[in-house]
This record gives sequence, structure tokens and C-alpha cells, in this order.
Amino acid sequence: MNFGARRGSYRVDRPYLLVVPVLLVVAQMVYGVATGQLWPLVGAALVSVCCAVGLYTNRRGKFQTWGWLLDDFEFAGDERVLDIGCGRGAVLMLAAHRLPHGQAVGVDLWRRRDHSGNAAAATRANAVREGVADRVALCTADMRALPFADGSFDLVTSSLAVHKVPGRIERDQVMAEAVRVLRPGGRLVIADIRATRQYREQLSASGMVAVTRRGLGWRMWWSGPWLPTHAVAAAKTYLP
Repeated sequence: MNFGARRGSYRVDRPYLLVVPVLLVVAQMVYGVATGQLWPLVGAALVSVCCAVGLYTNRRGKFQTWGWLLDDFEFAGDERVLDIGCGRGAVLMLAAHRLPHGQAVGVDLWRRRDHSGNAAAATRANAVREGVADRVALCTADMRALPFADGSFDLVTSSLAVHKVPGRIERDQVMAEAVRVLRPGGRLVIADIRATRQYREQLSASGMVAVTRRGLGWRMWWSGPWLPTHAVAAAKTYLP
């Protein structure tokens, strides 16, 4: 199966952030034309390129990158995967395609300011379109207090979600919950645009092993190289 093929509708992460650069491009172009100066037009072109990179990331780059991250897990096909802050299910569906006998569970509060058209119904519709509805479950819950038993999942993922939680203490709670619901021997992968060093520190302090942090490259640039995405990965040790 081509895991990169997408039949769902995933829209744009943080759509309101596009308003500022669009207005900036228009203002620079108007100013450049009105004054006959070149530099505002150059600035408008640079901002346009950054917007194009961000749209590419939304429409294609994040799917390619997460496909590679999930491939690193080497699925047997019967695992349980939890995606924290799943939104419309971009990562959730990629995981579900790899679980013919397993389950992919998505958790979100479904706030539309975080993702255009964000709603549990939209995510369920995407699961149907992707042909994985029978192995996808959705839960409305706060990622700081996950409603699952200890050791419930083989893999925990999150993409551009944890940084939206305000405050270091609260983000540490998210890491603690992710570790709690992960079974011994399970793995965790979190991709985010900020606070990833904090995640790495907290995971190491919680006893996770093989904790790494790495950049995900230009396919996960949200508005140019000054807003890159890093992935933090870790494994939970087996009980003695």
C-alpha cells in the first residue's frame, strides 16, 4: 500500500497565521509601486516564498516526513498508537494504515483556532475516506490528563500540538502523561516548532531512554528556516 496517498481533507494548521504575511505582502507591494522603490517588492517576494514553503509543508511535506518517522517504528501491524492533539488526523491516518490488526487512537479538544475545520466529525470522515475507520478511535480529552490506563499504547505521537499548551509546568504534565500511558518497551515521537529542548529534558528526567532531538528539514519549515520543526524521540525501559 502507498502510505503516502491521501484521500482525506486535512486543511491548514493555524490558518489565522497566514493572514499576517498575506497582509504584509500586499502592503509591501502597494508601497513599492507607489514609491517606485525596489526593496519593498523584494521583501514581498521573500515573504511570498516563505508562505509557499509553509503551504507545501501543510499540503505535502508533513505527510512525507511523518511517513518516514513512522517507518522507523517497524510496525508488526497489531499495535496500539496514540496521537496527542490529532486534529483532522494527518498523523493518525498514516499510523492507522500501518495497523491492519491494531488501533490508532486520536485525542484532541477540537479547537478550530488550532486547525481549520477542526472537529471530531471531520476526523471521523477522514478515517472513512482513508478506509481505516474500523481501526481509528477518537477521544475528546485534555492531553494533560489522558483518560487511559497506564501502559496502554505501543507508540505515542504528537505533531505541532504540545507547544500550544501554555506554561512549562503544563507541558511537563503532557510529557508525564505520554510516558504513563506508554507500555514498557514502547516508543514516543513528538514533532514541534518550539519547546522541544524542554521535552527532551523532561523525558530524560522521567527515565525514558534513547532520548534524541533532531531537525526535520525543509519539508517541515512552517514559514522558512527560522521556524523549523524538531522531533524528540524516546523509548520506555522495560520493567526490571
